[in-house]
Amino acid sequence: MRNPQRSDRGTMAAESPLLLSLVEEFVSGLQDSKAKDTATAVKDGQFTVLQLVEALGPSLTSSQPHTRARGVQLLSEVLQDNCGALTEREVELLLAFYENRLKDHYVITPPVLRGLLALTKSRKLPPGSAVSMLRSVFQDVHVQSLMLAERACVYNMLINLMESREDELKGLGADFVFGFVQSMDGERDPRNLLLAFQIARNILLRGYNMGKFTEELFEVTSCYFPIDFSPPPNDPHGITKEELTQALRAVLTGTPKFAKFLLPLIIEKLDSDVQSAKLDSLQTLAASVGQYEHRDLAEFLEGLWSSLRREVFQTSSEKIEAAGLAAVAALTSCLSRSVLNSDSEDSLSSFLGLVLRDCKHHLFEPDLKLVWPSAKLLQAACNASYRAAHSITSAVVPPLVEQYNSRTQCSHRRTLLEVAQRFIQSTASCQSVDHDESLFSAYKDSLCSLVFSALSESNSSLQITAASVLTSLAQQPGLLLDSDIELAVDHLTRLLLTDEDERVSVAVVECAGALAERHPAAFITKLIPTLKKEMLSDRRESSELHSHHAVRQRCLSVLAAVSVQASVVMEGAPILLDVLGSAHADPDRFSVDEVVRACLSLQRIAERVQDGEDTSRCFHDVIVPRLLSLALQAALQNDGSSGRRSPLVEEEVLSAMVPVISTTFSRLQTFAEQTASRAVSLFLDGDVSFLPDNSFPPRVQLLQQQQEESSWRQTQLVCLLMACVCSLPRSVALSQEERLLSELEELSCSCRHPFSYTSAAKCFAGLVNKKPQGPSLDSLIQGVIKRVSSELDRPSSPLRTQAFTLLIWVAKALLLRYHPLFSVLTDKLFTLLDDALLGPMAADSFSLLMSDSADVLNRGCHADVRIMYRQRFFSENSAKLVQGFNAAPQEKKANYLKALSNIVNKLPKQVQVSELPALLSLLLEALTCPDEGVQLSTLSCLQPVLINPPQVLVLQLEALVSRLLALIGSPAMKIRMASIRCVLTLSRFPAHEVLPFRSRVLRALAPPLDNRKRLVRREAVQARAEWFLLGSPGGR
Repeated sequence: MRNPQRSDRGTMAAESPLLLSLVEEFVSGLQDSKAKDTATAVKDGQFTVLQLVEALGPSLTSSQPHTRARGVQLLSEVLQDNCGALTEREVELLLAFYENRLKDHYVITPPVLRGLLALTKSRKLPPGSAVSMLRSVFQDVHVQSLMLAERACVYNMLINLMESREDELKGLGADFVFGFVQSMDGERDPRNLLLAFQIARNILLRGYNMGKFTEELFEVTSCYFPIDFSPPPNDPHGITKEELTQALRAVLTGTPKFAKFLLPLIIEKLDSDVQSAKLDSLQTLAASVGQYEHRDLAEFLEGLWSSLRREVFQTSSEKIEAAGLAAVAALTSCLSRSVLNSDSEDSLSSFLGLVLRDCKHHLFEPDLKLVWPSAKLLQAACNASYRAAHSITSAVVPPLVEQYNSRTQCSHRRTLLEVAQRFIQSTASCQSVDHDESLFSAYKDSLCSLVFSALSESNSSLQITAASVLTSLAQQPGLLLDSDIELAVDHLTRLLLTDEDERVSVAVVECAGALAERHPAAFITKLIPTLKKEMLSDRRESSELHSHHAVRQRCLSVLAAVSVQASVVMEGAPILLDVLGSAHADPDRFSVDEVVRACLSLQRIAERVQDGEDTSRCFHDVIVPRLLSLALQAALQNDGSSGRRSPLVEEEVLSAMVPVISTTFSRLQTFAEQTASRAVSLFLDGDVSFLPDNSFPPRVQLLQQQQEESSWRQTQLVCLLMACVCSLPRSVALSQEERLLSELEELSCSCRHPFSYTSAAKCFAGLVNKKPQGPSLDSLIQGVIKRVSSELDRPSSPLRTQAFTLLIWVAKALLLRYHPLFSVLTDKLFTLLDDALLGPMAADSFSLLMSDSADVLNRGCHADVRIMYRQRFFSENSAKLVQGFNAAPQEKKANYLKALSNIVNKLPKQVQVSELPALLSLLLEALTCPDEGVQLSTLSCLQPVLINPPQVLVLQLEALVSRLLALIGSPAMKIRMASIRCVLTLSRFPAHEVLPFRSRVLRALAPPLDNRKRLVRREAVQARAEWFLLGSPGGR
């Protein structure tokens, strides 16, 4: 029995003035906004969808097609937001209604499709409804006669139903594929093509039955291959050619059933003259064969190989060559997989036979141009599989070795060696897990003989290539025996000690490093003792001094290169320490440059060594204490009778020691905290108990000023303390930190030695940067601000430079971590720009604030560095600089310009382009500043802005051109070149804007054409040619 209350509510809702008004205003009044109001009312429960249908009755049964269309449109738009609330019965009734409306007038079809699309999103879709819906669409709708949006509705319906009703669609069999093919045939819009390609891809991947329509599905999609699409300017949809290409490629390569259609199409397209078509075809071929079997390819192998060979042999495009080689590798890999589970004809052997037939003979013509394309094709096939590599190497390597032995010209031998090396490298990735032996085991003796013979030659190029081949052979697992490695080490050692060609030395160092990583024993027993003897030998005769210096440099380089494994580090690093010790004991024995190079070698070892307990112990218990000990001995030692002091007191050497220690503490952290604690005790308490060669006086005072003139030797060692304590992770707590900070502050503010007080300030800043946030840190910073300000505010103070140095380094430490007290230091820095003595230094210091520091306050040292700190500093302080510039007297304006230039020059290019227009007037002023550094940094800032000039720059073109032309005659070469580049960029402005300056620019560019610097002449020729073409026939 029907519920009378519900019936009454339904009748009242259907007769509701609001509902009837909304329907009337939408259908008859053509007020589209009422659809949204109606959907909102349904969602709020004021009436239901079925009540809306009742209210739409007169419209839906009208004799006028457009009235019926408006009624259906209102219903469909309401369903877009409310289909989730429908019951299964309601969905069923609506589906029946919409399917019936598809037979109505064509103007009703678009809103019907939108309604059906809304219903496909409903979870209450009745069983079987997907089939009936699609049958109606396929039978009653000619999709390609619809507008773009309605075609998209059909595609989205299919996508929704494939996700929610896949089993029902598969029940349609091949009829579903046929219906889709008919719907898609002729589609041209890229947005709809992406949807259609997605449907086709789903059909292929999800196992839909294509039946006799496989070729039709291929034809309807392959007609777009290769994609030829250029998006219009400012395309709001953002669809790219690459996006369409990838979507289509996913379809064409989606099933092996397409192979017999796709492969002939690819062969045809490879004959095209359009480079993009060739590239797309090659990439599609490489992607498709991944799931093919040999029987899919057998019929087309000769045609494919002929096309691929032609593309690699004849192309002038590196991209097409690379794609062709990738396709050869993919084909070979496919055939290699198939042969494993097939007893039919060996397609792999057939294909490799084609490759060898056409390429092998070219390898033995090293003076002809086809040697390298042929080698690349063979190597691509080698790289695909173990079996292919075995077949090709067995066919190529023996005659290659024979050819090398029969040739006498070094250039031919070098080419053959390079070919052999590429074959060795190409097989590295296809070593079979079932074969422990290298592919080259059978040819090992002949290859080693060939390499060692080349290393014995006098030709440098041949030696360099042989060293590279030796490296490749050593990387083959289990190929070289210990005797081979020992012989290789002998050859490398000989070249290292006797050959003065720098290119050979570089090749030997690289080869030795690669071999030592895999075969450390031979280097420990043979190379390292020889290096030690050579480096520590004393040859002071003038005739031998220069050559011995070069040999030492090579020995230092190779010692760093081979010291990767812990066992080699244990033997090699002490030799470098012995070099430093010998230099300290006898200053005439080693030059400062050699000592610095020894430190650089230690640094390289610390950067490359594997972090383990043994290596960490070696650095923290041996190397760092020895460095500290040697530096302390040199600092406490008086000059010898000859007046020569130890090179270990030189600032250059100590600066080279810093990265050795800082790298040790930042990378090798096992014993870092313990060593840092010892270093702090050494500098605060004079505790030398952990140092080797412990013959130091008791209670050494390293952080306190002494009365002696040589006290700077002790205080400058604070740079080594900085390396120890400022490279620790922030989680490591430092012992006696408060006391250490107090001593560092005192030293940085009272010391008269520049290197000492600068190092102390940097060490103090490094610790402040990592100190935890809180009252203790705030109190420390406020104390520093007070002390620094007291010195800076007294023009007569002799310690103003020291105070300023501490100020700038603490400011940098706080800037990196966004500490709020940083603004106090910044304001102080701005006031110093007007200072008569410190103004230029203050301007230069902005470059330090914005730059990365090499030895402290960087991420490698675990400093607290926040992202985009440069942008934040610029945004907060650029206005202050502009105000200061406007208020400053004329003689002080240069400082503000230099400061601004230093800040802007360190900003990312994207930020420069967006921010510089507001500062353009100051930058133009900076171009007239006499400081060459300001001029150069300003020019480097302006050039990227000139590429896409803002309107404000075009308005000041006269001033800009005048200043740039004036700088073309600068005495500094870099400024001349930078200004000419900017003038060249100006030529690309709109012609009507720059044409009035053409004659002036051409006159100004004439003198640089005769400049004595070739680089300046080259820039001038390019710029003048562009300006000559400006406004000329054939020009812009």
